[in-house]
Amino acid sequence: MKQNNFTQQTHFIGVLLPEDLTLTLEDCRRYMNEAYGCKSGHGTPIHVTLVPPFRLQEEYSTEDLARAIEKEVLPKDLDFTANIENFDAFGDRTLFGKVLANEKWTKLRDETVKAILNACPGCTKKDQRPFQPHATVANRDIPAGVTTEALQVMNELNLVETFPVDNITIFERRGSKWEAAITLEI
Repeated sequence: MKQNNFTQQTHFIGVLLPEDLTLTLEDCRRYMNEAYGCKSGHGTPIHVTLVPPFRLQEEYSTEDLARAIEKEVLPKDLDFTANIENFDAFGDRTLFGKVLANEKWTKLRDETVKAILNACPGCTKKDQRPFQPHATVANRDIPAGVTTEALQVMNELNLVETFPVDNITIFERRGSKWEAAITLEI
């Protein structure tokens, strides 16, 4: 039997999206729930993940993470405008708002990972795959074979928008939900 390690994860780092875009993507989450019974992700604010969930060792705190980001990432003036263009999926496992990748996203992710590892060595590691920023609508509990149909429905929205990348947010697990613990303006 496969062990569930989600309880071990205590933090992740991301960028919160603006309210108008959040409301659109939450409508898509509701659609996935009503049409296909998807519930995963509903306990997490709409965001783009920079550092996936990890376990922060007990000797470190959320404030340690915030100080590291303030000291090592924020002075680098990494704010920019991003683009989201419709929806896509990672196979049948994750359906998302497609945020267009570029070197600014990669630099923001890399600088954030470096700061977290400097502050709390060993708590996470850098993903070696190319960075694909995305805003998750449904994951983990998407029924097999429905992704193509769901993407067709969502892409009828013709979601094409720009949004400011103006924050780095530290999320903490509280019970079964992820909550924005500290939001730092870029």
